[in-house]
Amino acid sequence: MREVKVIETEDGSSSLFLPELNETYHSFHGALGESRHVFIKMGLAHWREQFLDVRELHVLEVGFGTGLNALLSLEAAEQEKLTINFTSLEPYPIAAETVQALNYGSMVAEGRYENDFLRMHTCPWGEAVKISPYFTLRKERYKLEDFSATATYDLIFFDAFAPSKQAELWEKEQLEKISRLMAPGAIFTTYCAKGQLKRDLKALGLEVETLPGAPGKKEMVRAGKSGEA
Repeated sequence: MREVKVIETEDGSSSLFLPELNETYHSFHGALGESRHVFIKMGLAHWREQFLDVRELHVLEVGFGTGLNALLSLEAAEQEKLTINFTSLEPYPIAAETVQALNYGSMVAEGRYENDFLRMHTCPWGEAVKISPYFTLRKERYKLEDFSATATYDLIFFDAFAPSKQAELWEKEQLEKISRLMAPGAIFTTYCAKGQLKRDLKALGLEVETLPGAPGKKEMVRAGKSGEA
């Protein structure tokens, strides 16, 4: 396992610092605020607005990391009574003692999902595990480049480390793979707003939007796939 250090971000929520890459897992301005804005508000909530009559959602996350996005998706699933099937890729899972030091369980939904959050980290890899009646998690211990799937997904959470730290995941070849995994009408969302990312997504036929970023960040990107198969 990689060496990581638990840190506190400006909104009081935990994150991790990875000395190997000199990189944090979330924005210093607030881990919880960033995840809620980029992946829940601009991703999941936006998808719901487009598909109000659909009651089941398939999510693919690149970078399970601390599990914060999964926890917030569980919260949304319970609030909306929406069935979410959440697949997350993570080749470098964090240690149990590190999970215990994260404070998301107590900060989200007044602690109602603290046990569910711990279960997300301890449940088996490569299996679909029903965390709640509305939320099923499948963790895959793969890098994106090694992951293969016959299924497609309605929503992509692209939460890899920054292009300057993990450039291989942002190359057009990997974005093309993501595009193939997107169902008609699917949405891709990420905190990153690099010009090359936007150009590559457009070249793949996706409709790209530059949106206001999370606190402390100017911009982020959301992209959509045509609703036609």
